[in-house]
Order: sequence, then C-alpha cells, then structure tokens
Amino acid sequence: MFNLLKLHKNKLLLIFCLLALSIFGSLSFGDVKYWTQIDWLDVVGEGGSALALAIWMIFILGSRPQGRVTDLLSLGLGFMFLAFWQDALDEFIQLPNSLLWDQYLESIAMPIGILLLTYGLYHWHQEQLALNQQLRKREQVFREHKAFDQLTLTGQVDYLYKQLETHHRSSQKQSLVFLMLDINDFSQFNRRFGNAEGDRLLLETCELILLNLRQQDLICRYAGDRFAVILPNTTFTQGRQIAAELKRAVNHFAFKVAQSSESQFQQLSIGCVHWDTDHLNQQQDTSIEDLIARANYALLKDKPLQAA
Repeated sequence: MFNLLKLHKNKLLLIFCLLALSIFGSLSFGDVKYWTQIDWLDVVGEGGSALALAIWMIFILGSRPQGRVTDLLSLGLGFMFLAFWQDALDEFIQLPNSLLWDQYLESIAMPIGILLLTYGLYHWHQEQLALNQQLRKREQVFREHKAFDQLTLTGQVDYLYKQLETHHRSSQKQSLVFLMLDINDFSQFNRRFGNAEGDRLLLETCELILLNLRQQDLICRYAGDRFAVILPNTTFTQGRQIAAELKRAVNHFAFKVAQSSESQFQQLSIGCVHWDTDHLNQQQDTSIEDLIARANYALLKDKPLQAA
C-alpha cells in the first residue's frame, strides 16, 4: 500500500498544501474561539466526515495504479475533504463575515468534488464492466474448449491455432492484428524470487492485460511468459495503439512479492503484425506459421538490448 502511495505523492502533496494554506489563512485573518464557544457536535460531525474522506482517499491511492479513474476519484474526495475540513476549522476560528474565500472554499469545493467523484465512479463502473465481459467471454471459451492453461486460465497454443484457422477459413476475410508479447527479464525475476512468485506474476499480469483488451479480443498463453493476442477486425494503426496501452498498463503495475518490501515493476515487449488473408498464401498452415514467425521476429526487435 505504501509503495503505491509513493506513485501518487504529487496528489497527496497538492492536498496537503491546500490544507496548510487553509490553516494559515484562517489563523491570519481570524480569531481563535474560546473553549465555551466551540460547538463540539459540529466538530464531531464535520471533522469526522473530513477524516472519513481522507481515509477513503488513502485507500484508493494505496490500492490503484496511476490513471484517469484514480485521478478523478482521489481529486473528488480531496475537494470534498477540503470543504468539510474548512467547516470544521470554522468551529475553532472565528473569521470576519467580509472574508469571501472561506465561503467560496466551503460552497464551491464540495460540488466540484461531488462532480469529480461521480465522473470517476462512472469510469470505474465502465472499467468493471469491461473486466466482467472479458471474464464471461473466457468462461464461455472454457465451457466449449477444454484446452486451456491451468495457471492463467487462458487458451493454450492449440486453441490459438484453431482460432486463427477459423479466421483464415472465414468467408468475410476481415483483417486482424496479431500480438506476441512477453515480460522482459522474467527468468531473472524467477531466479530472484522463486517460481511461485513468478507464477503469481504471470497470473496477475494476464488479468491486467485482459482488463485492457476489448470484448472481441482474445489472449492465449503461447509458452512460458509469452502470450499471444488476437485483435479481430483491427487496423495496424489501431493494433499498435492497443499494444502501447498494454505496455503502459504493465509499466504502472506495482507487483508485490513476499520477500521484498519494494514493489516490482515489469516491462512488456510486444511484436505487432497485421494479417490480411486476402494477401497471404492460401495454404493456411504456411500462412499461420508465417504470421507467428513474423510476430516473434517483431517481438525480438522490440526487446531492449539487455533483455534480448
């Protein structure tokens, strides 16, 4: 959790600076109330609400990677926290009625926070729907095909070939993009942390890739830490964009291992090739083998020198 919080230190620093400015401004322009003037019921209600929002914000930042959804949720809660905080601060410090920034902070920060939080929850809902669609699609594949990988619960090589053959025989002849990807320096990770942690890394990385694929896409475990992804009815430009998104998602994935207090960040290498059955040899075995060979070659070229 604390390692993920380090990734969001700029957001936390912004909230802390606004909090400090609020305290400084209130003390500079107002007078501290006497003990008997304080309404402790309001202190408990408003201060408790501010504390709860701060805890929610820390939970979100401590459990999610960087991204739009995390930014919206944390900023929404942050603005709401500032509004409740200023309300609670007013119970201890008497500000002049002519001071407007205090009223603006209380009145404007709350609706802004609610709007940001609502928008963030909408995108979080869409994110969960996308993941559920991938899981339902995968479960359907398991019911229809028994050849799936026991670790990642994705299709094996036989199922991959079957899907490519089906596409090749299709009368619609739609082009697709084929991705071959693997985790850089995975063997080094295995030697350092053990096979059990390596298996868990493969499983969680596969889940992350699934989350960032579309409903019609398919991922299979090709071998070891190498995965193959079929992107149907996709242009080469779209395929390269999806490959770049997969790389960014894995780059920001803070994987936790039992033997280390620090997060372990991974990088993907991806080979991206376009397959148009109208322009390939009509011998399907040769065409499929050629597709996979070209994807593996593109994958090798994408690897950094030390990983290659």
